[in-house]
Amino acid sequence: MKAALTAVVRWAIILSLPILLCLSVARALFSDAYLRYEYGKPDFPPDSYGFTQVQRLELASVAIAFLNRPEPADQAVALLAAQRMPGTDQPLYTFYELSHMVDVKNFTDKLWRLHIVAGILVIGGTALLLLRRATRLAGYEALLFGGLLTGGLLTALAVFVLVSWRTFFIQFHELFFAPGTWIFNWEDSLIRLFPDRFWSDAGIIVSAGTLVAGIVVAGVGYAAGKRLKTER
Repeated sequence: MKAALTAVVRWAIILSLPILLCLSVARALFSDAYLRYEYGKPDFPPDSYGFTQVQRLELASVAIAFLNRPEPADQAVALLAAQRMPGTDQPLYTFYELSHMVDVKNFTDKLWRLHIVAGILVIGGTALLLLRRATRLAGYEALLFGGLLTGGLLTALAVFVLVSWRTFFIQFHELFFAPGTWIFNWEDSLIRLFPDRFWSDAGIIVSAGTLVAGIVVAGVGYAAGKRLKTER
């Protein structure tokens, strides 16, 4: 493999690894298991407007199912539109909440496609470099530096999330969603099902989980590269 191509593959791995690890951790939270974990915390804030934790889990699990559906958001949203307030015939979500959920699914669908691309680049690129002895060290170094880059980025993110969660939350939404489309009243179902505590905990888990994963990958790359050097 030519040196220029080796360098391109190496940098593709390094730059894609933080994306792959971060989105892998985030993807795991789009599950009923995370809902049960989060809602099951003794100090998780109760709903001031009357949802029980059991009702919250049942209603929120449909939102997770919606986000995981394969069809386009504007079709899958029928799943949410069919939901009703417990014990009534009143729709669970307002038009504006449904519209925001369509925006959210459009956004997360793009993230999962990016996740796949990053996975292909990291796994395929690493395999390509490790297959040839001449480029094997470059493969291990890519894992080392990709892991270190992940660690650096996620350390900064973790500090930001812990020190100023609300600022991070607002800036994130302002960056990816149209102004005003993501702000709701306290009594709206989206806020009742997914209060601020839900998202701050998720942010901490994603930050910490990705940081740990980055350190592990960097450690593997360092150890494997060091062993390869001693064998030469």
